[in-house]
Amino acid sequence: MITFQYTAKNKDGGTTKGLVEAESEGAAAKLLIARGLTPLDITLKQSGSKLLTKLTTHVKTKDKVIFTRQLATLLNAGLPLTQSLYTASEQTENKQLALVLSQVISSVEGGVSFSEALSKHPDIFNDVYVALVAAGETSGTLDQALERIADQQEKDADMISKVRGALVYPIIVTAVIVAVVVFLLTTVVPQIELLYKDFNKELPFLTSVLIGIAKFITNFWWLIIAILLVGGFFFRQWLKTSAGTIFADRLKLKIPLFGDLYVKLYMARFSRTGQTLIASGVQMLEMLRITARAVDNVHVAKAITRASEKVKGGKALSESLKAEDVFLSLVPQMIKVGEQSGSIDKMMGKSASYYENELDNKIKTISTTIEPVLMVFLAIVVGGIVLAILVPVYNLASESLG
Repeated sequence: MITFQYTAKNKDGGTTKGLVEAESEGAAAKLLIARGLTPLDITLKQSGSKLLTKLTTHVKTKDKVIFTRQLATLLNAGLPLTQSLYTASEQTENKQLALVLSQVISSVEGGVSFSEALSKHPDIFNDVYVALVAAGETSGTLDQALERIADQQEKDADMISKVRGALVYPIIVTAVIVAVVVFLLTTVVPQIELLYKDFNKELPFLTSVLIGIAKFITNFWWLIIAILLVGGFFFRQWLKTSAGTIFADRLKLKIPLFGDLYVKLYMARFSRTGQTLIASGVQMLEMLRITARAVDNVHVAKAITRASEKVKGGKALSESLKAEDVFLSLVPQMIKVGEQSGSIDKMMGKSASYYENELDNKIKTISTTIEPVLMVFLAIVVGGIVLAILVPVYNLASESLG
């Protein structure tokens, strides 16, 4: 339930104000009429709305997929759109999504098209979602369009999850390496200094360096943490800027080992999104405009935009994409076959499936390749520290025995 503030006329002709809880603005109006009041103004309670926004979490793809499939099923069963939206919104467990859906329902009840109502919430319903709904409304196949949306969202989320999974392992191993090094530096290395003081001996150069690092970590650990937190915060803020986004997206394409992984991800995302849009009846230029935003990489998006300008000038899409370095050769080749056979959507679907499989294989390859590399790196780092500890001890032992 959502809390609304209302101003209404009562039976005596006077004006009254208050709060009412309902699923939507329209439902609140009906509830007031049933109480014998004539609504003059109904608005969301601002404090409650802000509090709800702060307390609720981001809408997960899983929640949107469930809502989309439920709505498609209800529409396919013959229920009106408004009733289907009411029913589907009642089933969602995400409060933020429920709040947004209540606003969408109010807009639809007010005469706004479903796609236009969704477009007012771009953080939750992106261009692809809105375009497919609009195409479904135009063709009278909204339920089928919603099914396509759910399929597309699930496959895209699955790809992103696999890529993130590939990145998690090296991050965890690197964190373990850092933890082991810090432990050795702060607990074992200082003991060597005490040992040498007892024997009035001068420390070896490497051991002196390690002891200096150990002292700095021990005495200024708070400064290190502060620098990391502040630096991390400002770096994240910078990544949100235009220059930061361009840098990060370029790095994703060029970074060793993982660059090819991201390229295949973008190829699969472009192909799958394009297939879904074209199959739903979206025009070519509109499809390119939407996919440019959907790929989530500024450099790939610019390539799609340049190709779109060439298509607008009368050039074939396959030829336009072939000239772009960021696009792997299979994509324009498959599109060319689709242009010749009149089935671009099917060929883009096959291209998407190919790169999704390639993505799986690439992730497996990275997992098997990076593990021994990280283990060797760990052995070198820890082995170097251990040598810096054992060699001085061995020298002292030799001198004392000699």
